[in-house]
Amino acid sequence: MTLKRGRFITLEGGEGVGKSTNLQFVTDWLDSRGVAYLQTREPGGTPLAEELRELLLSNREEAVDPTAELLMVFAARAQHLARVIEPALARGEWVICDRFTDATYAYQGGGRQLDRALIAQLEQTVQGSLRPDRVLLLDLDPRTGLQRAASTGAADRFESEQLAFFQRVRAAYLERAESAPERYAVIDAARPLEQVQQRLGDELEKLFDD
Repeated sequence: MTLKRGRFITLEGGEGVGKSTNLQFVTDWLDSRGVAYLQTREPGGTPLAEELRELLLSNREEAVDPTAELLMVFAARAQHLARVIEPALARGEWVICDRFTDATYAYQGGGRQLDRALIAQLEQTVQGSLRPDRVLLLDLDPRTGLQRAASTGAADRFESEQLAFFQRVRAAYLERAESAPERYAVIDAARPLEQVQQRLGDELEKLFDD
């Protein structure tokens, strides 16, 4: 008997939207339904990809060329897909990923203002036809998000960017969501946590029932 392929869910959003708290809610929800799943993150998810994550996030004196940054992101993603995500989906497990390619369109495409066509070309090369079944996009005004993020510790290379960078990131995320509303759920992360998680549960229920 052929195994039913697992569901691929990504949680996206800018700084300070509450991804860590809400990822815990998602995994608790899956546990309560007896769903086999794998939780992972990007950049990262394998030893090599985690090393690339460290290179990407570390503050450094040398300016990082945006195209070099983009290529490192996709190098980590290629390894992650081959070693972790695709095997788990093939086993019938759900994969819950903290950020994926939408973050690349948002941070490198929107924030860094790189050519979206280049990102799309790399996306096709690395992923083929693979896309998340559902993108849970936590949306929040960047001013509020940065205030929240500032309370969590020292800023990494991305968190040290200026407000205008994060405004472009948010705009790119929302543009992505508007382009394919059947795959995206835009969730107002400024609402009380209970309401945010009620919406997350509703979206997970839809996938569980399909």
